[in-house]
Amino acid sequence: MCGIVGYIGTRPATDILMDGLRKLEYRGYDSAGLATVLEGELHCLRAKGKLQNLQDKLDGEENPARLGIGHTRWATHGKPEEHNAHPHRDGTGRLAVVQNGIVENYRELRETLKALGHEFTSDTDTEVVPHLIESHLSQLSPDDTQGRSLLLEATRRACQQLHGAFALAIISADYPDELVVVRQQAPLVIGFGQGEFFCASDTPAIVPHTRAVLPMENGELASLTPLGVEVYSFGGDRQRKHPITLNWNPIMVEKQGFKHFMLKEIYEQPGVVRTALETYIDNSWTASAVNTPLSPVNLGLPDALLDGLDHLQIVACGTSWHAALVGKYLIEDLANLPVLVQYASEFRYSPTPLIPNTLTIGVTQSGETADTLAALEMEQNRRAAHP
Repeated sequence: MCGIVGYIGTRPATDILMDGLRKLEYRGYDSAGLATVLEGELHCLRAKGKLQNLQDKLDGEENPARLGIGHTRWATHGKPEEHNAHPHRDGTGRLAVVQNGIVENYRELRETLKALGHEFTSDTDTEVVPHLIESHLSQLSPDDTQGRSLLLEATRRACQQLHGAFALAIISADYPDELVVVRQQAPLVIGFGQGEFFCASDTPAIVPHTRAVLPMENGELASLTPLGVEVYSFGGDRQRKHPITLNWNPIMVEKQGFKHFMLKEIYEQPGVVRTALETYIDNSWTASAVNTPLSPVNLGLPDALLDGLDHLQIVACGTSWHAALVGKYLIEDLANLPVLVQYASEFRYSPTPLIPNTLTIGVTQSGETADTLAALEMEQNRRAAHP
């Protein structure tokens, strides 16, 4: 998995971006890079391997830029080499893009852009994106944008040509007071600070700076400027959005002295299980008490959801699938409800027949497991067609 961090505000961006990327190291990566805008110029720095390699390149450089984007890459298209690392630039060298996900039709777009004279320097699918935005920018005038910024409008038009699941962050030396972000089937969240704004592919990268966040929806893009945030649909319609406030403790997303996050999660398991039991199971419950609920389990779900419920179906992948199997035994024992656990990547292409009165749940550690999300969407569509 890859990681995205972006910043626009009043503080030097580089330290904020590097700190955010460190918070996303748990996602795995093989290269990293930053792009910033300073005094009308785009500065881009990339390194193969660990973040420390990128930090070593930054050491000794003074860069007070207040606008920047950062990325950790896990290679999908092109080898894990520095020239394939993000950010990627357009042909002018003045626009930079970082991307999570995959542009499925990048080969066709690449050939089309080559025919228009664009030259590419990497083997990645991402590089078509800045060139595509550049192409649209060259053809746009303020009269074409209906009040939207030129950078956002060019990005919006480019996104309409992209097929796949992706999240983007874009900056340009020609638009030094704007950061544009995009979500399409890959997570991206916007953070709201005091006179500053953030973006990230996962909230741990920005919770040390703000707890006011706006998770973007699929098919949305946003313009972040010193004046605020404007969110639009891919169709160009302005979206009225308000941030939510997280109740996270930033300390909880740190390694807290453990060598790595896996070891931390192993040692956290007893406490997590205890907290879950204390939250959802009433230990004072007795079957003989007057007017007592039928079960000590209280998940806080609405009665309408549980009325007539006969079965539970869980879709998941990897270790989430193993967790679902454990959950199956607990749910059947405590709730006396039959549970069917499906491996999401198999379920997508060979779904079981629809079972009436069934609640389907998806389990994903990251919240972005593609097969699990696709399986949930497919099941929702199946049940909508056969209510």
